[in-house]
Amino acid sequence: MTDFSGDRRSFFRRAFGDAARQVARMTEERVVQQRFVRPPGAIPEVGFLAACTRCGECAAVCPAGAILHVPSRGGLAAGTPYLEPGRIPCIACDAMPCAAACPTGALELPADGWATERLGRITFHPERCVTFEGRPCRVCLDACPVGEAALAADEEGRPVLKAEGCVGCGVCVRDCITVPSSFTFHPVDR
Repeated sequence: MTDFSGDRRSFFRRAFGDAARQVARMTEERVVQQRFVRPPGAIPEVGFLAACTRCGECAAVCPAGAILHVPSRGGLAAGTPYLEPGRIPCIACDAMPCAAACPTGALELPADGWATERLGRITFHPERCVTFEGRPCRVCLDACPVGEAALAADEEGRPVLKAEGCVGCGVCVRDCITVPSSFTFHPVDR
């Protein structure tokens, strides 16, 4: 029996892993008709659709009431949980009760918690923000559940979005006093 060196073994693992991810991506493109923002800890979409039993446990324990269910016209995704962060944002609970409540593994508690979990990406539009007109406001800064790791104030009290710390929960989008909001939510691929 041949003993592969560590480098060769890791090469093959990486190559097969990349190939498997590519096949999963292509399958997802064919199966998934519409993209939904899933609750924290969601596994990749094709697996999520297969694993989720539409039991509603995740929504039942969500303290913000942010988890909605795809309507019956949603095809394969009908009845599965999703988020609309710009309308009813996730509040980035430390314990992620939604993921902890999932009995099937469609939602998994990430080992690193929110350190690696992202629901979306937030864009800040300073040209809309009243603080850039010299008016005081701290609504977004005070509302952000992540705090200064995601949204801090500069020396003049204006918001500074820190993408590396932002989990994309959408609280700033909803709570911003400007119309349209000074923040925009963008879904990310999982």
